Amino acid sequence: MEKETIVAKHGEIGVTINDKDEEKPKQSKDLEFLSCMMQPATAESDPQYIGIRRILLHRKSESGAISRRYDWRCNGKGYVAYRNFISRPRKWENLRTPSLLSSPGNSGRWLPSPGPLSHQYEAESFSSSRDLRSANQVSSRRLSFSSSLSDGDHSFRRGGGGFEHAYSFVGMHCIFDQCKSSVTVLKFGHMSSDLLAYGASDGTLTVCSLSEEPSVLKQLTGHSKDVTDFDFSSNNQYIASSSLDKTIRVWELSRGVCIRVIYGISAQFCIRFHPVNNNFLSAGNANKEVTVFNFSTGRTIKTLSFDGEVTAMDHDHTGQIIFCGDGQGTVYSVSMDSHTGSLSRSHRHRTNHKSPVTTVKYRSFSLLASGPVLLTCTQDGNLCFFSVALQIKGYLTLRCSLKLAPRIHRIQASFCPLLSLEKGEYIVAGSEDSNVYFYDLTKPKHTCVNKLQGHRFPVMCVAWNHGENLLASSDFYGVVIVWKRAKTSS
Repeated sequence: MEKETIVAKHGEIGVTINDKDEEKPKQSKDLEFLSCMMQPATAESDPQYIGIRRILLHRKSESGAISRRYDWRCNGKGYVAYRNFISRPRKWENLRTPSLLSSPGNSGRWLPSPGPLSHQYEAESFSSSRDLRSANQVSSRRLSFSSSLSDGDHSFRRGGGGFEHAYSFVGMHCIFDQCKSSVTVLKFGHMSSDLLAYGASDGTLTVCSLSEEPSVLKQLTGHSKDVTDFDFSSNNQYIASSSLDKTIRVWELSRGVCIRVIYGISAQFCIRFHPVNNNFLSAGNANKEVTVFNFSTGRTIKTLSFDGEVTAMDHDHTGQIIFCGDGQGTVYSVSMDSHTGSLSRSHRHRTNHKSPVTTVKYRSFSLLASGPVLLTCTQDGNLCFFSVALQIKGYLTLRCSLKLAPRIHRIQASFCPLLSLEKGEYIVAGSEDSNVYFYDLTKPKHTCVNKLQGHRFPVMCVAWNHGENLLASSDFYGVVIVWKRAKTSS
């Protein structure tokens, strides 16, 4: 078995390999492999892809923690070298000429090899000590990480307009891997490009800075179960978090302390600050309710009941409407008084699929709808794109939808940044095959237009910063990757 050592630095990735042929018999099967074997194949599934994936899972190390400890360290190489390394065939080094053996961590570059496999996996390797923050190197060589296979078997064809150029990524800005459990929610601060926070299933909240030297600012502990959601106040001085432990906590970031605990009678699934009146907190729970709290006192102002557990929510930009999704796949438009906090149900959009809503995202403008829009995602893989009529209290009209593979985990999706020269409607979503996918909802075929590879486990959450030059993604084993977009002239 190969022993791999990888060392992590800001914006750089590489690998050092110590060749050691130690074959140890496995004592038990990998649970992820067994899960893959038992997962039923869909009608559109590619048998060859499924077979290859099962083989790769079968050959994985039994301990994900050990694999991550080795594989997520870097030593000065770029993302492409790391991607090529993890994509290599088994015993790839044995296929190469002994005199030309090298690794991404050597002082030189990947050395050419006469073998065809070596050319295949070294075609895009960077020279050593590539700095992802160097503007001149980025402008001279932009990359778009893509593949002909994607989630739901939607293929990506090159040359389709300017999308690939506009959504090129130069690699990883930084990696946070100190979390020891699944990262369940991930967000940037309001109007902020370098303030990032994420919550985990161990009940912790981590606040990070993505400035010149990325670092962890605060570790917030207090929840006894999974953090299901959180939200920044408009000035980014406070965070309100919800949890399966039935509590809502308010944190003061400057001191890193919990200043208020609101106790509920059921698990709290989602929470939002009011965009105009930050003294209001709205939370959805397992008791089929949305509750409005007074931020200053913690007292309940108003409670509104629904048909199912309220699993996701978002405000419109005016603060007069809350969009809620429940455990049955229904999306509601709720009118809210910004002065009194009173709630009233306005509209309800039912679907045929009875699956929990995992994502509700509002955007104030869309090129496709020429107005405000709403994005929803359910756990069975249904992405829906609605136009919003604010003048009719948030009435929703379904514009298009996309069916992805059903999810086991609560995987979320998000809008992509608006591109002035593009006419499509792009979204980004995590996937259980460990990739981050970009979709164009306006394309009836070949919907997947790009993907990022780097995680080793299911990608749970994605989020863009305010400057829209950084994309953060988190996975089931606690790794958070911040991807850096290439600069474009558009």
